[in-house]
Amino acid sequence: MPNDLYPRKPAYSGSAGSRTGGGSAFRGTAFRHAEAQGPVIDQDGREIPREALGAGFRGFRFDFGHSSANPFGNLTREQRLARLDALAKLLDVAFVLPGTNIRYGIDGVVRLIPVVGDLIASAFSLWLVREARALGAPWHITARMLANVALEGVVGMVPVAGDAFDVLFRANIRNMRMLRHWMDRQPR
Repeated sequence: MPNDLYPRKPAYSGSAGSRTGGGSAFRGTAFRHAEAQGPVIDQDGREIPREALGAGFRGFRFDFGHSSANPFGNLTREQRLARLDALAKLLDVAFVLPGTNIRYGIDGVVRLIPVVGDLIASAFSLWLVREARALGAPWHITARMLANVALEGVVGMVPVAGDAFDVLFRANIRNMRMLRHWMDRQPR
């Protein structure tokens, strides 16, 4: 069956070096041992012939085990807690309202944007809960953390009073305090 969508030559051939040439940047140690384990299928479900892929594609692979996609990938529990604590402080108490002693964070500023701001701020808070679960927090701790996030999110939807509640309630700081208290009671 002829395939007119995929040319027989490589898709990329630059003048300074090509994917099939010897001076390619794609010839690192991470790409040397990769070979496809089955047919390559396009988004319409058709099989792409190997000849159409070119040498550069055959040598390409993703290495999620050593990637920097997870910012907490190779950290100890204490280092992860310290980063989560710093993020919670940035979200809830990073700044002081001039002339007062009221502290607020990026979370309070983002929630000033109607609806979208509340969703974004709640997503950051939920990410903290997810990381707590990844650290091994039990279901009762994460349930309380989720309740704090839900309360802050629901009350935060109220236009002015919700923003004031968010600045005063500080769900991320409460959640980190709960997580830290639970972690301190665990054997090391």
